[in-house]
Amino acid sequence: MNRRFAGAVTASIALAGAAAPAVPAGAAEAPGASRGPGEVDFTGIVALSNCSGSLVRGPRSRDSDKALVLTNGHCLEDGMPKPGQVIVDRTSTRTFTLLDRTGRTTLGTLKATRVEYSTMTETDVTVYRLDESYAAIRKRYGVPALRLSTARPHDGTEIRVVSGYWKAVYGCKTDATVYRLREAGWTWKNSIRYTPQCRTIHGTSGSPVIDARTRHVVAINNTGNDDGERCTLNNPCEVDRKGTVTVRHGAHYAAQTYLLARCLGKGGDVVLSRSCALPRP
Repeated sequence: MNRRFAGAVTASIALAGAAAPAVPAGAAEAPGASRGPGEVDFTGIVALSNCSGSLVRGPRSRDSDKALVLTNGHCLEDGMPKPGQVIVDRTSTRTFTLLDRTGRTTLGTLKATRVEYSTMTETDVTVYRLDESYAAIRKRYGVPALRLSTARPHDGTEIRVVSGYWKAVYGCKTDATVYRLREAGWTWKNSIRYTPQCRTIHGTSGSPVIDARTRHVVAINNTGNDDGERCTLNNPCEVDRKGTVTVRHGAHYAAQTYLLARCLGKGGDVVLSRSCALPRP
């Protein structure tokens, strides 16, 4: 997971994709990124102190509900969850920088009241609950939340990875769905692998992966194999149904979010019922 410390980017991951990354004019361009079509912008995108994230809503969300921010589990402010650990309903005072649609301007600061859900087991996700509703945020800043898709993206889906930390948009396609992705002590299910043209960098962890056609969030950018090592930290490996391990040096991955979307109940609560396939505490 490519962690950096001492004032640099902490708990940040590089990702990959299919077309050249697109950075709106005036936005901070990620090193190595080139400009391209920018049909997906920074609407609903936030920057964390160490990662990227997004303002999101589920299929049952109402405008009066307290808003949610989505990022990676490994972007949690007090350290990465341990293998098997699931955190629910924990107090938080984390803040997020809300960007305008161009990524050039900071609109304001959003504040969390709690961690709704966080884990690095089977997936890599943190959901924060804010102190303001979707309606209040839209009235104050003119920014709607991104919608979480309840469906899996098909292989070959045209996507955009939008980093609030770097203010960069990367154009990509999904390459394949990986049965199991293993990194150090963590194992993730049904991760998305990207085609190699999106050259995302440290600080893009937690970026929403947006279906370019529907504009819905389908995954969260989370890891990549840096050094060609086998199943070590910063070097995830793929494991198929037969247990065969494949190492793809330079490959990058994201955690799908359809399970989270299906588990969001009324009020934006993550409802860990029998019908919810997310890990439980």
